[in-house]
Amino acid sequence: MKTVIHTEPEHIADVISRCDICFVGMSQSDGTPYVLPMNFGYSDGTVWLHSAFEGTHIDILKSNPKVCIVFNTANRLVWQHQDVACSYRMQAETVIGWGNVVFEEDYDTKVEALNVLMRHYTDKTFTYSKPSVVNTCIWRVRLERVSCRAFGVPHKQAAL
Repeated sequence: MKTVIHTEPEHIADVISRCDICFVGMSQSDGTPYVLPMNFGYSDGTVWLHSAFEGTHIDILKSNPKVCIVFNTANRLVWQHQDVACSYRMQAETVIGWGNVVFEEDYDTKVEALNVLMRHYTDKTFTYSKPSVVNTCIWRVRLERVSCRAFGVPHKQAAL
């Protein structure tokens, strides 16, 4: 089986759209990694996240805003020959993106970010109370670098 690299922005956006959560990796001041599973929204190369205003993640990001975000589609076990162990592989697509967290403070931008987040999960339209918006920490991550790969692609489909 092959791994196929995708660079097309449309394909990358499609992979991200098929994910329910992402994993956000950050680095503590002593170099210890810290990873959070998070709900997200994605639009035009920007990942929108939300959280509380306090916690370990906020402390880390205030001193080092660099993050690595991983999106992974549903995995499926595949094989080329049922009796050959090394022919087994998980089939999935993964996007890995790198960027810096910026905490959004503009009220209207926060509302739009919440809309992007909610559109990822539902077709419903929402309104938000002012306290809900004000009391939500919105993270904006413009992806500066992106890697997209499809794993477990049969050889005949893997021609590049």
